[in-house]
Amino acid sequence: MTMNKHFLLSLLMAFTASVVFAQQDLFNENPLASPQINADNSVTFQIKAPTAETVSVSGSLDAEKAFAPITYEMKKGEDGVWSFTTPVLSSEFYRYHFIIDGARTTDPGNAFAIRDVGNLSNVFLIEGGQADLYKVNEVPHGTVAARWYDSPGNDMVRRMVVYTPAGYEKSTDKYPVLYLLHGVGGDEEAWTGSGRAAEILDNLIAQGKAKPMIVVMTNGNVSQEAAPGEGSAGFVKPTFMLPHTMDGKFEETFVDVMRFVENNYRTPETKEGRAIAGLSMGGFHTANIALNYPNTFDYIGLFSSALGVRPGGNATSPMYQNTDEKLKQQGENGYKLYWMAIGEDDMPMILNGNKDFRQKMDDLGMKYEYLETEGGHTWNNWRNYLSIFAQKLF
Repeated sequence: MTMNKHFLLSLLMAFTASVVFAQQDLFNENPLASPQINADNSVTFQIKAPTAETVSVSGSLDAEKAFAPITYEMKKGEDGVWSFTTPVLSSEFYRYHFIIDGARTTDPGNAFAIRDVGNLSNVFLIEGGQADLYKVNEVPHGTVAARWYDSPGNDMVRRMVVYTPAGYEKSTDKYPVLYLLHGVGGDEEAWTGSGRAAEILDNLIAQGKAKPMIVVMTNGNVSQEAAPGEGSAGFVKPTFMLPHTMDGKFEETFVDVMRFVENNYRTPETKEGRAIAGLSMGGFHTANIALNYPNTFDYIGLFSSALGVRPGGNATSPMYQNTDEKLKQQGENGYKLYWMAIGEDDMPMILNGNKDFRQKMDDLGMKYEYLETEGGHTWNNWRNYLSIFAQKLF
């Protein structure tokens, strides 16, 4: 009987151990340290691929001029480990991936990755400069929550992400709100992922450089309930262009977003307490929402706005008609800040679209602030633009 008890106990322990092994991937760690941030802020990447013929590392490993990432060929050592050390890098939040014999893959030595549209890239951060705003510091932290809201205009319940500043839950104060919009292919998670919006707001508010505010990050793809994997459609493949992309439907139904926010958060339902900004497609949406609701926002921010871009068919939307008259009315109603920023290496179509829009504002005598920076259509710029714009609000 005693022997049977010992046998059963041993069997139970073995079974328990096997379950633990199945539940946690504890025993397949990559022994290589990658990336290694060196003392001079150069970065060394390593991956073991003994049978590969070519390996490279690619991503935002320079100032990220326009769209194309920079790619470096890696060198193979006698142990089958490929490596590459970058030049000295400035303080920034970087993304990268490996290409092994033509196939894109993530770094098995780096557990940190972010999805941008349909691509997964590893990330790392170099401190000591601009990126100190993008890291988690020892400051009071706000709350980031995914909220579902009813959108009658789209006949569905949809998802948004909302940042509330530190202390919101314990306060009875009303907080102004910034509606922050993503670019084409993005979703409600883009600004808290690649954009580091929560870290930027936490740090600026803690430094006294920005007013405590609510930040509402929407999904600009109104054919979706939510980001891929977060809605009832399940783990669908992320795609770049979706139905109703820049056809006026998002602008038309934006009132559903504002209604939910103002019914569920303590915010003044006033023009003075509202700001709206967005990058690329989100900048296009921002400009047109501001035009169609011309006495609603006192602060408007366009980050590399896709002004002038006209995907097929959207000219028929009422949201995009009579824009000159709407712009004139917006100017007559007044606002506190119209802020535009763009990289000098952005696409000609976008640069020209912004130039034409500014000319219209000039012709009407409308005031605005304009910033042209280095770089192109990149998250490096958009994080920086949010950092500057947030300090000008409220």
